Amino acid sequence: MNQKTFDFSFVIFSILVAVLGAIIGMQIITTLGITPNTSIIGALIAIVIAKIPMQMFYKYKSIDNQNLVQTTISAATFGAANSLLIPIGIPFVLGRSDLIIPMLIGSGVALIIDALILYKVFDSKLFGADETWPPGVATAEALKAGDQGGARAKFLGFGILGGLVGSWAGIPMSAFGVAFIGNIWALSMFGVGLLIKGYAEPMFNINLDSYYIPHGMMIGAGMIALIQFILAMRKKDNGQTDESKQNHVYTRTDKDVRQGFGLGFAAYVGGAVLLALLGGLMSELSFGKLILFILFAAFAALASEIIVGIAAMHSGWFPAFAVTLISLIIGMMLGFPPLALALLVGYTAATGPAFADLGYDFKSGVLIRQANTEMELYGRKMQLISAMIGFVVAIVMVAAFHHVFFAKDLVPPVDRVYATTIEAGLSGNTAKMLFLWAIPGALIQLIGGSKRQMGILLATGLLIFNPLAGWAVIVGLIIRVVVLKVRGPEAENTMYTTAAGFIAGDALYSFFTSIWKAR
Repeated sequence: MNQKTFDFSFVIFSILVAVLGAIIGMQIITTLGITPNTSIIGALIAIVIAKIPMQMFYKYKSIDNQNLVQTTISAATFGAANSLLIPIGIPFVLGRSDLIIPMLIGSGVALIIDALILYKVFDSKLFGADETWPPGVATAEALKAGDQGGARAKFLGFGILGGLVGSWAGIPMSAFGVAFIGNIWALSMFGVGLLIKGYAEPMFNINLDSYYIPHGMMIGAGMIALIQFILAMRKKDNGQTDESKQNHVYTRTDKDVRQGFGLGFAAYVGGAVLLALLGGLMSELSFGKLILFILFAAFAALASEIIVGIAAMHSGWFPAFAVTLISLIIGMMLGFPPLALALLVGYTAATGPAFADLGYDFKSGVLIRQANTEMELYGRKMQLISAMIGFVVAIVMVAAFHHVFFAKDLVPPVDRVYATTIEAGLSGNTAKMLFLWAIPGALIQLIGGSKRQMGILLATGLLIFNPLAGWAVIVGLIIRVVVLKVRGPEAENTMYTTAAGFIAGDALYSFFTSIWKAR
C-alpha cells in the first residue's frame, strides 16, 4: 500500500461501488427490513476486477486495495440503510415530513462521529483486533484465498459450499461458523438466549417481550458493561496482560481510548444540540428538559455503539434495533414528548451499526496486513478514508432518493415499531418490569466479566427470534470442543478458515436471495 492509492481513478471507482452499496442497502432495508453484508460482495468485485487484463485495473491486484474497495461498499450499505434511512423514516411514519432533513443532518453527523470513535479505539484492550469480529474474518479469508490459492482456498471453498447448501436448507450457517471462531463463554450464552427466546412461547406460553424480559436484561447488562468500560479506561496499565492475550501488541493505548470516548461524547453532545435546534425542540421543551434531552441523546448514542460493538465483536450479530428501542423506552420514562422521542430514536439508531461494520472491516485489514504497528496504523487510516467515501456517498444518495421510497410508502419496518411505541406510550407497569429483569442481566454480566460479555450476549440472544440459529451455535460449539480435543490445537487454523467459508457462504446466499426477493 502506498501514498498513491487514492488517485483519481481509484476514488472514482470507490464512489461507483459506494453508489452500488447504497442502492442495495436502501432497497433491501425498505423491502425486507434487513441489511445484507456486502463486504464479501465487495471483495469478490475487487478480485474479479483484478483479473481484467487492462492497465487501469492492475492496482486491484493488490490485496490491500481490494480490502479498501470492500470497506467502501460495506460502509455505504450499512450507512445508507441503518444509519440514515432508518432514522429519517421515523418522522415520515409519524407524519412529520418537515423533520426528515433535520433528522438526516443529525443522523449523518452521528454516523461520522461513530466511525471516528471506532478508528480511535479499535485494537485497544476494549475493542481488540485479536477479538473475533467474525464477518471480518470471513472477508479476509476470501481475499486471501483469491490472492494465494492453495490449501487455504480449498478449505475456504469447502466452507462456502457448505454455507450455501446449509443456508438453502434453512440452517443459519453464519451462526454455525461463528461458533468455531468466537469466545466459547460468550457464544454459549448467545445460543442459550436464542433458544430461550425461540421456545419460551410455544413450549411454556410465555411471551418474553410482553414482560420486557429481554429489554430489562439488556439494560442491566448494558449498565454493568458501561461501568466495566469506565473502570477499564480509568485503570492504569501495570504491565500485566491476560495470558491469552500476551502475544498481541495493541496499537491503541488507554489514553487513546479515553480520548476517543471522551471527545466522542462531547461530539455527540454537539450533534444533539444541532439536532435539537434544527428539529424545533427549543419551543417544545423547557430549558431543563432540553438540557436533559441533549445529555441523554449523547449518552444513548455512545452507549448504543458500545453495546452493539461488544455484541458484534464477539458474535457477529448486533442488536441495534433492540438497543435503540431500549433508549426510546427510557426516553419515555424521562417524560420526553413525541417530537423529542422521534429525534432521540433517530439519533441513537444512527450509531452502532456503522461502528460494528467498520470494526469488521478493520479486522479484515489486520488479518491481511499482518504488519508492524506503523504500517498497521497507516493501513487502517486508508481504510477510514475508504469508509468515509462510502459514508459521504450514502448521505448524498439517501438525501437524493429517499423520497422515491417514501412516495411508495416504503420505509424500514422497524420505523413502524418505533412510531407505534411512541404513539402508544408506556403502561405504569413497564418501568417495574424493566427494573426487575435488569437485575439478573446485571448479575450475569458482572459474573462473566468484561472479557466474556455473558450478560450482553445472553440479552442479545433473547432479543432475536431465531431458534435455529441457537441450535446452530450450540452444535457448532460442541463440534469445536470435540475436534480440538481429538485433533489438538493444530486443527484450529483449518477450522478457522472453513468457518469463515460458512459465514461467507451464508452472506452470499442471503445477499442474492434478498436481491431476488426485492425485485
